[in-house]
Amino acid sequence: MPDQHEAHWTPSFNPWLIALTVTLATFMEVLDTAIANVSLPHIAGSLSASQEESTWVLTSYLVSNAIILPISAWLSTIIGRKRFYMICVALFTFSSFLCGLAPSLGMLIFFRILQGIGGGGLQPSEQAILADTFTPAKRGMAFAVYGMAVVLAPAIGPTLGGWITDNFNWRWIFYINVPIGLLSLFLTNRIVEDPPFLKQEQKRRRSVRADYVGLGLLTLAIASLQIALDKGQELDWFASPWIAGLIILAVYAFAVWILWEWYHPHPVVDIRLFQKRNFATAMLFSFMLGIVLYSTTVMIPQFLQVQLGYSAVKAGEALAGGGFMMICMLPIAGALASRVDPRKLMAFGFFAIATALYYMSSKFSLTMDFRTALLLRTFQMLGLAFIFVPQNVLAYIGIPREKNNQISSMNSFVRNIGGSIGIALITASISRIGQQRRSTLMAHTNPGSPAYEGVMAGLIQTLKAEGASTAQATQQAYGILVGTIERQAATLAYVEVISVLAIIVIFLIPFLLIMRPGKSAKGETMAMH
Repeated sequence: MPDQHEAHWTPSFNPWLIALTVTLATFMEVLDTAIANVSLPHIAGSLSASQEESTWVLTSYLVSNAIILPISAWLSTIIGRKRFYMICVALFTFSSFLCGLAPSLGMLIFFRILQGIGGGGLQPSEQAILADTFTPAKRGMAFAVYGMAVVLAPAIGPTLGGWITDNFNWRWIFYINVPIGLLSLFLTNRIVEDPPFLKQEQKRRRSVRADYVGLGLLTLAIASLQIALDKGQELDWFASPWIAGLIILAVYAFAVWILWEWYHPHPVVDIRLFQKRNFATAMLFSFMLGIVLYSTTVMIPQFLQVQLGYSAVKAGEALAGGGFMMICMLPIAGALASRVDPRKLMAFGFFAIATALYYMSSKFSLTMDFRTALLLRTFQMLGLAFIFVPQNVLAYIGIPREKNNQISSMNSFVRNIGGSIGIALITASISRIGQQRRSTLMAHTNPGSPAYEGVMAGLIQTLKAEGASTAQATQQAYGILVGTIERQAATLAYVEVISVLAIIVIFLIPFLLIMRPGKSAKGETMAMH
């Protein structure tokens, strides 16, 4: 039956005004992450650091961000969700200002850790606020508004970051957060409020002893895993004792943490929520979508830059079509989520993404132009809106409202971990498959064969016509041939990986049968209990 609090409490201000207020800070946080990626070479040059050292600007943020995500629900309950949200906005804004002032790489990394702590609490807090502010029948559209901000920011981030860095200074990518953060703080203080049931839960939890062991185990596990994933490919994974040790430590710490939280009377993260089939299945979908979405977000610009020679800004622009497609589709998905069985919407979304990925694998080539790359990303994102909104709606079915913080924080955490694992796996797979395909192609490049001799003769003749001597032309022709083989091998690796992702997505559809749809059609509110 519906929760008693659900029938009596409504926010003092218009729910849509609250939605726009809390979305503002989330947009700022996601935008800042996308902008920083493009500016790394400029940051490295300005602070006298190598490209490898500059990547810690990203890693430090991701580690601190990942640690705070799963415990944000616990912190919200202890200190109050509104107060926690405002602390996160204030910390993110102030640390952004300090990042802009950073005199050295070490200080910048430290300030980015603080920024990650502040940013990590924003998305789950916003989702929990939206879940409590809107009735179940209207949550679909509310999550659509949230989703629009989350996808618009990374769509415009690389282009905006490149423009700011080229025309001003990389420090301004952090300074622009300050006015947005101050506005968010002002509006949040005036408009957002904690519901009564959350205040009651806060009072109850104040007398409960904090689960410091669970907090420590989780921090150790996430930090070890995130660093291993970020540096694994660079250090050749298990060939490095350091990376192997970090992964073993992460697995062990996660296992002990799960057992500890399962039996703890007041855990940091309520692991027992995974007994709810809607919640458990929704988290599976979040994890898998994190793998697919984040890995393709890395693959497409990487292919365009490394194999086709695009600039960072141009490669970022190729992703923009997908963001704008999501903006167009999210309101439609949000409106349908309260009228159509959400499982049907998700089935359509999975099928659309799998089809788009299969189509993408057929178009990936060294002759691919910018328009094709833009359309491939646009088609891929068409189906995501029909997964993002229903998945968020279904996750809350059967969960008490006082657990909304737990759902939102775990959802963001699982998606981000899936993204980190996906990026690491995809990067390693492309590298290793590329090496295998290169060996295969080189084995068929036999001096003396008619095909080989014909290609070499044509290249040598062309180079000699441009003024090279016979020896120089022969050497350059061989270099061109080897380079072509390497690029072809890399392209084949991308195609294989994308094909595997398409298969993974299509096999997610049967898992929808596990979920309960609730009551959704024609204005009826969904059953929450």
